[in-house]
Amino acid sequence: MLVSELATRIGAELLTQGADIEINQGCALSDADASGISFVSSRKYLPALRATHAGAVILTSELAADAPCACLVVDNPTLAFARALELLHPRAPAPAGWHQSAVVAASAQIHPTASIGALCVIEAGVVIEAGAEIGPHCVIQRDSQIGADTRLVANVTICARSIIGKRVLLHPGAVIGREGFGFARDGERWVRVPQIGRVRLGDDVEVGSNSAVDRGAIGETVIGNGVKIDNLIQIGHNVEVGENTAMAACSGISGSTRIGKNCTIAGAVGMAGHLSIADDVHFTGMAMVTRSFERTGVYSSGIPAMPSADWRRNVARFRHLDEMARRLRRLEEQVAELQQAQPRS
Repeated sequence: MLVSELATRIGAELLTQGADIEINQGCALSDADASGISFVSSRKYLPALRATHAGAVILTSELAADAPCACLVVDNPTLAFARALELLHPRAPAPAGWHQSAVVAASAQIHPTASIGALCVIEAGVVIEAGAEIGPHCVIQRDSQIGADTRLVANVTICARSIIGKRVLLHPGAVIGREGFGFARDGERWVRVPQIGRVRLGDDVEVGSNSAVDRGAIGETVIGNGVKIDNLIQIGHNVEVGENTAMAACSGISGSTRIGKNCTIAGAVGMAGHLSIADDVHFTGMAMVTRSFERTGVYSSGIPAMPSADWRRNVARFRHLDEMARRLRRLEEQVAELQQAQPRS
């Protein structure tokens, strides 16, 4: 579309000295040509901006002077670029109806506008609402509900009685509602405790590839509206995640932990069970969370990478920390005794 139309539709101010050019695609700054549009979100990309061959760039007003092309000025370039990509690269919707290889139970209720892909299995009592897209090889077990305009990309498993909200996006390999990791000890063996709860996903939730959300042991595992879950994440039974919280890859949340709204959980964070995390709490990468956090803030743990020789020296010192602490305590006591023994003037 013309750059002027694009600017209007994403709410940008257009600054240009040339013709109203046509934009066909989104591109990286270094790869763009005159038909492409890119974006700049930070001053560290100024060298790439000055050298770009893009036809237009989305950026903030303070960076516009460095652009050699048409500028679409906004406050949030990343968000505006996302909206531009939706306009320039729309996804073709799947056709309504069932593929001939799908297996659909007679009691399933499927809206006529929903799409059921090849080799899907839809069990008894399932409800699939308007505009939902069930990609190939998906399995939706009995009595589950799929909200309007939700999309299961491919090879997604929805276990029995799960409730999936509207406009949810589930990527390949996601498993929603499997039986949680619950066992009772019987002497030297483990006996599975039946997990009789379910999962409830709110609206506008996204779950990445090969991530799992376990059903509640008795009640529900609840993922709030707008939550974003990356690839390879484990959510244990009876976890509750507040609205608009985002989790990066390889994190694990143990059972019955409650996470507040608008939190961010970076990659490879591990949380123990039965914790309470307040709203607007942010954990940096590889944080080991073993206690509750009731106050908003940013929290970290773990040791950042360093040269191997430095790491070995530090590990050797860690072994002596207890001894050093005891020696320091004795020295403090000796200093206190000397101070008390000195005559007062």
